[in-house]
Amino acid sequence: MNKIKLAELTDWMKQNHSDLAYISDPGHIAYFAGYESEPHERVLALFVPVDSDPFLFTPALEVEDAQNSSWAYDVVGYLDSENPWNKIAREIESRYGKPQSLSLEKSNLTLDRFNQLEDAFPETDFSSDLSPLIQRLQLLKTEEEKNKLMEAGSWADVAFEIGFKTIKEGVTEQELVAEIEYQLKRQGVMAMSFDTLVLAGKNAASPHGNPGKNAVAKNELVLFDLGVVWNGYCSDATRTVAYHEPTEFQEKIYSIVLEAQLKAQAAVKPGVKASELDKIARDVIESYGYGEYFNHRLGHGIGTTVHEYPSLVEGNDLVIEKGMCFSLEPGIYIPEKVGVRIEDCVYVTEDGCEPFTKTSKELQILN
Repeated sequence: MNKIKLAELTDWMKQNHSDLAYISDPGHIAYFAGYESEPHERVLALFVPVDSDPFLFTPALEVEDAQNSSWAYDVVGYLDSENPWNKIAREIESRYGKPQSLSLEKSNLTLDRFNQLEDAFPETDFSSDLSPLIQRLQLLKTEEEKNKLMEAGSWADVAFEIGFKTIKEGVTEQELVAEIEYQLKRQGVMAMSFDTLVLAGKNAASPHGNPGKNAVAKNELVLFDLGVVWNGYCSDATRTVAYHEPTEFQEKIYSIVLEAQLKAQAAVKPGVKASELDKIARDVIESYGYGEYFNHRLGHGIGTTVHEYPSLVEGNDLVIEKGMCFSLEPGIYIPEKVGVRIEDCVYVTEDGCEPFTKTSKELQILN
């Protein structure tokens, strides 16, 4: 449970005349409450009043787990046969009275759930948005958060090692994914931070392709994009390797992406703008004539969820500060030919940055 961030939340609520905050994103609930869960279609919620104790609302089957987490306040459960919104309304009114203003995560809440809240609290104002506040609260990581991200990053290194050792001629992308995740689970890593990507040959030219029955062949590149959840924090890293000798063209594309990634990473320090980092990497790729094939932003924030604020993209003039954590992942994707991406997530230090993953970024040739 993060008491400091809960206190910052209630301070904001006082300044914005909000009686009650409703945290709905499971990743943000984990951030504030220290309880990790994926409720699927069920309702998981954290309710934080401005001047009294908060409570966690969970499906009945999760109550015991929530009580055994670091969460120090009440846990209220509901059965599948109960209407969760009616129970939420009763619980809130019995604890705090009818709220005049209820703040929401507008970037997360579905329209259906918002309508349920409106029906439960017809006289309540819902105009206050928590999403920008939570972005700011998550922006600068503490030393403890940095250490958790480092641990998650070290598991990504383990995953790369497993994947690289498993490559052989004829093994499919799906089989590589399965072996990575199986071996990680055997070692205690029970969740990936996103669906593991292994894309071989031409398939790697799709930045977010789907691993399938495509088999690895000699003299082609294989892209691994992966991350784990460890102690509530995520990792995200990408390496592209060669199976047997790459072609001159493949080596050229790889060297361009590596140059872009290394130059952007070397430029990270407090005071530089997010947009400037994107431009540094993009300028390298454009200088070689491949700008049209780098078709996504340079990076994104990372923490309790794999995609957080900020976005390192043209037009975002956010000034980088010590404690920010984000990815640096330039790529070149030429349809029907080749795809290369190289990615590290980093922690901004006083005069530079420190990556969470240590796997070499030089082109590895696996035989």
